[in-house]
Amino acid sequence: MDHHDLLHELPEHRATIHALKTGNSHFARLFEKYHELDRTVRNAEERIPATSEEHEEQLKRERLALKDELYAMILEAEGKPAQA
Repeated sequence: MDHHDLLHELPEHRATIHALKTGNSHFARLFEKYHELDRTVRNAEERIPATSEEHEEQLKRERLALKDELYAMILEAEGKPAQA
């Protein structure tokens, strides 16, 4: 099973993620929501509890959208343009 936690996915942004988690309450809430969703996806992949494939795919789409939003915030904090 793949790990999708942000620090594993974006290790080069570890310092920025830490700074945003401690200094930006909106980022901190989204970060926590992302990790809760990631745990839900991992459980769905293991069928704990039983989950339909459609529901699992919806959860993965939500996780990806949230990751994109967090990544944009990270890039903005680093003064880098958002990637298209």
